[in-house]
Amino acid sequence: MRIIFWGTPEYSIESLNIFIKSKHEVIAVVSQPDKKRSRGNKLISSPVKRFAEQESIKIYTPTKIKDNTHFINELKSLSSDLFIVIAYGKILPKEILEIPKFGCWNAHASLLPRWRGAAPIQWSLIKGDEFTGVGIMKMNEGLDTGDLLLEEKIKIDNADNLNTLSEKLSILSSKLFLNATSLVEESINKNTNFQLTKQDTLGREITYARMIEKSDFKVDWGNDAIKISQKIKALYPRANTTFRGKNLKILKIKVLISDEIKNEKYLFIGNYSRPGIILAVIENEGIIISTKTDPIILLEAKLEGKNISSKKQLIQQLKPSVGEYLSD
Repeated sequence: MRIIFWGTPEYSIESLNIFIKSKHEVIAVVSQPDKKRSRGNKLISSPVKRFAEQESIKIYTPTKIKDNTHFINELKSLSSDLFIVIAYGKILPKEILEIPKFGCWNAHASLLPRWRGAAPIQWSLIKGDEFTGVGIMKMNEGLDTGDLLLEEKIKIDNADNLNTLSEKLSILSSKLFLNATSLVEESINKNTNFQLTKQDTLGREITYARMIEKSDFKVDWGNDAIKISQKIKALYPRANTTFRGKNLKILKIKVLISDEIKNEKYLFIGNYSRPGIILAVIENEGIIISTKTDPIILLEAKLEGKNISSKKQLIQQLKPSVGEYLSD
């Protein structure tokens, strides 16, 4: 099958790579344009573009795709069988969806129709979902509303954060994409129809995963401890607070449930009626901070201008005092 691959971030590379290594032919890659990402305003290519360049694949990075006659004619001239789309970053208009012979196919990292939209992995973690997965759908003009060809569900482990869960779902997407392509090819060869499932028949709630905004990264110590923990995992490694006027990225915490607080080593923890207060500093373990509910232990963090540190090293670096306040 002649494939045009659409993707932008690191997350997409696993799928691109598996198609490059397969019997199929990746004839072109479409990715987002280079962006200014550094202090010197240097233009940086997307991870997918850089990977495609290494593989000597033809690359397109249009600034717009809708009503872009030149780009659309270029795509048509390539005579592609499939468009494979994963985390490209824009909704494909009808005029593009109609180009490939056998459709446009997208891998979406959620159990649709839950978490349609831009940040499904983050929101599944923020909301404490027990399961997530990947669906391969035939694209239409809507926002992740296409019919499903394949889907696989996985459990979200308690230790998962954005990095670990993204890696699992990236690998799963690549596997399902290859399987889906085989199903499409088989149906063409046998002149049969493949089975698609409409999302509204699955009995799941429709929810939307809006884009993560700058304000989302601030840790609200006045929230429930479990919700704080979920946010830190979901936005790893960018959830942050302020300590002595400097940005402090919160990388790893542990919620101290009521039974643990009764443990002898925690008996000296002070009153934690006000959230965001340092209640105790336990050598070789971490810094204990109050929340709306249970206290948490700060295990790993990165202070502005410093390296990532944890436990004893973190305590030595921050030199925290009991009673100090961390602000959002």
